[in-house]
Amino acid sequence: GYIQYEYISDELKDLFAISDIVLSRAGANAICELLSLKKPNILVPLPAAVSRGDQILNARSFERQGFSMVLEEEELTNETLLSAVHDLYENREKYIDAMKHSSQQDSIDTIIDLIESVTA
Repeated sequence: GYIQYEYISDELKDLFAISDIVLSRAGANAICELLSLKKPNILVPLPAAVSRGDQILNARSFERQGFSMVLEEEELTNETLLSAVHDLYENREKYIDAMKHSSQQDSIDTIIDLIESVTA
């Protein structure tokens, strides 16, 4: 049941819709999509040696908030990945619930509140 794509464009919405869990890097766009769609996920951020380190910060932030599991690429093995996938799948409702209760879900209200607080 595993299919690897080098690049996904128009099909992304359909793949998200049929996914129970997601394995992803931790770029800002990816994690915001996962949060918005409330998809339980495992994040594997790009290592600091080949990036600015922003994906590590993103991933750890989402992990602290209960939205994601994080696996460091340097420590990734077949066993750690399979164990994480099983654990995430078994506990997926916990992650969905955390995302449902996130204050980040109400971004429009947050922006309006900030504007009103400055203009009042």
